[in-house]
Amino acid sequence: MRLQFILSEIGIGLRRNLSMTVSVILVTFVSLTFVGAAALLQMQIGKMQDDFYGKVEVAVYLCPAGTSSEPTCAGGEVTDDQKQAILDALDAPDVAPYIESVTAESKEQAFETFQRQFEGQYWAQVMTVDDMNESLRIKLTDPEKFEVVADVLQGRQGVETVQDQRELYNTLFRVLNSATLLSLGLAGVMLLAAVLLITTTIRLSALSRRRETGIMRMVGASNLFIQLPFMLEGAIAATIGAVLSVAGLWAGVRYLVTDWLGGQVAWIPYVTTNEVWQVAPFLVAAAILLAAISSLVTLSRYTKV
Repeated sequence: MRLQFILSEIGIGLRRNLSMTVSVILVTFVSLTFVGAAALLQMQIGKMQDDFYGKVEVAVYLCPAGTSSEPTCAGGEVTDDQKQAILDALDAPDVAPYIESVTAESKEQAFETFQRQFEGQYWAQVMTVDDMNESLRIKLTDPEKFEVVADVLQGRQGVETVQDQRELYNTLFRVLNSATLLSLGLAGVMLLAAVLLITTTIRLSALSRRRETGIMRMVGASNLFIQLPFMLEGAIAATIGAVLSVAGLWAGVRYLVTDWLGGQVAWIPYVTTNEVWQVAPFLVAAAILLAAISSLVTLSRYTKV
């Protein structure tokens, strides 16, 4: 009987404030979508870092045949003796444990790679084999130990530059992290709007049924029994918004990321719908918590006699 009464009160409240309820659902949906998108973006960054950093190499460009501004290349193109001295330095006992493999790339191989990357462009037509650098591609056992190798090679005769390929990716990760912060900022604004809307909806519902709640208090109903229908109204509206948010994120990841982006750029490890399901419980819990806090603050004032 009590359950039936509570359900009927919830139905009455939702019907009386239908437009406000729809607004709560939509604002909660948008705000939690931003929150979920930020969480998924961080998961995406984590996947890319694990994959990219696992493939990252230290590129050691040796002195070219042409002019170079580096003092280490004052003698011209790297000699066989200098190359051997560089390899010996990498094979030293205090450096070797940090190196997984060393691959030499000739000028001819570098030219072929350059032609593939810039096929059809101006630079591919004007560059020649002699314009290329010989290089060493060093795979580290731990990409974070770049400085160990760099300290050994930088300033050594025959070495023009030592490049840490992580820097090529770090710019991308900084952009993605900025996008995450932007999503969280927008989500914060929308969550504030959701709190205000939930508070307003519950307040209007409580004011419109002040006579009923007064009668219930007079016959001995507890505060929880009086306030529960109002609390559930906000929780239901917020939960529907959270469910719609999860559905939107699932559809976005499934069709936009997996199907479209995955088909366009297949070499990047993307988040999948599995990550959406990992985020989903937190979004629903956040919606319920949001509604509960808003309800308690509002009802403590507007259901008192």
